[in-house]
Amino acid sequence: MGTALIYDEEMTRYKLLWVDPACKIEVPERLTVSHEALIKNGLADRCVSVPVREATDADILLVHSEEYLEAVKKTPYMTLEDLKEFTLQYGDVYFHPNIYHCAKLAAGAALQLVDSVMTGKVRNGMALVRPPGHHSMSSAANGFCVFNNVAIAAQYAKQKYGLKRVLIVDWDVHHGQGVQYCFEDDPSVLYFSWHRYEHQKFWPQLRESDYDSVGKEKGAGFNINVPWNKVGMKNSDYLSVFCHVLLPVAYEFCPDLVLVCAGFDSAIGDPEGEMCASPDIFAHLTHLLMNLAGGKLCAVLEGGYNLTSLPQSVCQTVQTLLGDPAPRPANLDGPCESALESLHCVRSAHRQYWSCLKHAAKLPTFEISTKRVKLAEEEERLEKGDEEKSQEEQVWPEPPKRVTPPIRAALVLPNGVACPDGCESFGASEDADPVIVNKLRENFVKDADDCHALTTLSSLISLVEKMEKNEICSGLALVCDVSMAMMCVVQHAATALSKRLLVVCVGDTAVPSDDTENGKTVLVQFSSKESEEQKCKYYIPVCLKKGCSDASGFLQAVLGLLLPLGYEYDPSLVLLVRMPDSGVCDSVWQQLTGLLQGLAQGHTLVLMQEGEKERVAPTASALLGDAAPSLGQLHSPLPEDVEVLERLRHRLQGDWKLLQTTAPETGRGDEH
Repeated sequence: MGTALIYDEEMTRYKLLWVDPACKIEVPERLTVSHEALIKNGLADRCVSVPVREATDADILLVHSEEYLEAVKKTPYMTLEDLKEFTLQYGDVYFHPNIYHCAKLAAGAALQLVDSVMTGKVRNGMALVRPPGHHSMSSAANGFCVFNNVAIAAQYAKQKYGLKRVLIVDWDVHHGQGVQYCFEDDPSVLYFSWHRYEHQKFWPQLRESDYDSVGKEKGAGFNINVPWNKVGMKNSDYLSVFCHVLLPVAYEFCPDLVLVCAGFDSAIGDPEGEMCASPDIFAHLTHLLMNLAGGKLCAVLEGGYNLTSLPQSVCQTVQTLLGDPAPRPANLDGPCESALESLHCVRSAHRQYWSCLKHAAKLPTFEISTKRVKLAEEEERLEKGDEEKSQEEQVWPEPPKRVTPPIRAALVLPNGVACPDGCESFGASEDADPVIVNKLRENFVKDADDCHALTTLSSLISLVEKMEKNEICSGLALVCDVSMAMMCVVQHAATALSKRLLVVCVGDTAVPSDDTENGKTVLVQFSSKESEEQKCKYYIPVCLKKGCSDASGFLQAVLGLLLPLGYEYDPSLVLLVRMPDSGVCDSVWQQLTGLLQGLAQGHTLVLMQEGEKERVAPTASALLGDAAPSLGQLHSPLPEDVEVLERLRHRLQGDWKLLQTTAPETGRGDEH
């Protein structure tokens, strides 16, 4: 299955015909630079090109009123003065004789994408469209938007394909109030939006864009607003909200389809967003959504007005949809105080609706720090009479080139176990390094006649070295003694390689933690057994009542603990170890394997016991980038597990900033 790319030059054929400072940034070049970047980087050729079609009246009427549609239909025949007057009915938008045609194409492109994904012609895709859509309402154009492309696509998907649950993720820097209004009483659509808000001082300046607008009636809890109350948000802030709000709720919701309002005005350099998140963060946001809904993900372009960071961000998104390993995450230093305050408020507002958030802290009793700062800034500006805010031009490096290794997954398998399609069988070369062979004999293979164990461990070392050279992306080995193989890889990585190693161990078998004290290895073990007290910040035992057999508790630990910790540590290799007594089911195992590949440029080595032959195919599938099967709607995690995870989070968050979910109450000064 491929990745669809939908683009038509026709959507560049309208522009602002008069002077309007609010609308001058919405230009045809937004589309052309994005498409040209995809061609230049060889990504367009790798995608499945899907033609655009016009949305029909029936499609548009899924969301918009007949009166509004009829009014827009008249715009192609209006004079310039008529268009100006028509525009005045609405907010921050402009019309052009060709915009009705382009708006039908934009909505139709989103529907073509849904059709391609839902019929299995492609796995996922992106539609580059203009005009954008998420601000337009039932009877009103707004914020450069004429028809609400993603809202139409969601209604269409439910109606045509009988979908029960659709997730809409809006990472544009503005609140998509049109989407919110469309679905605020509808529990079949979960709408998530983060947006620049600044305590209602930033456009569209709506009270209902705040964290406590959670939806209405049956839709209560299905509208999640994360307000950014200051500018300059970074990669850490975005990842933090994904790990601690969006992903836990999304997995509990269990969507049949994921739609992304892919606005890149939330990237660095954008004049609207004034944020500092680098374009490569969108590779990670995309990757984290790709195991939901069996991989059925449709991204539709919204905002993005910096003609450098916009095409960079589009390329990062499309490259991830194509299955290329994500880059190493950059500049993860923990969320800022303002982001923590928003995170705290959102989790608290939704704790009554989602079992994964039942343990969230209650609303803060203190005044939000940025509110004081914002009000003080407003007063100062009014005193000076300075309406214009000077903005220094930001400079950032081009995202690093993402090189996909020639071999996606290499497998070390015993005789008689078939290598799945798409993977390569791997064995140590005949001329193995004698120094390494001697070390293996000294430390691990005491029986001189045990050639099988020696060959397997030599193959493992050779595989790890080829992963370090980026000749192989990921690996899987079936070994006779998984504990010994793990120790072998850990010791080799610590002494012979320049690697930072994240070891994720699943199962009750005791594992040595001595190798974690030098900081080159972080070990996280999930088990049902109380283990020794944590000795240092690099050894983290996670004890769950039912171990890894309870999907809800285990997944909560993965999303809220393992992923933030893994991202902050930023390993160059992930070692995933499945103990024989792990108890984890295949679908959860595949989710774990898939999610971890967002780390270390996809360099994941999986170790399993030789008896686990039936696990080879599902594990290899995850390593090849196939979406994990859906887990179904998850039940509440066990209260004992929630308590364990919260205790762990509190104990660890001093060392690992991305584990924080509440704002500190003490020492609250103005933000830096």
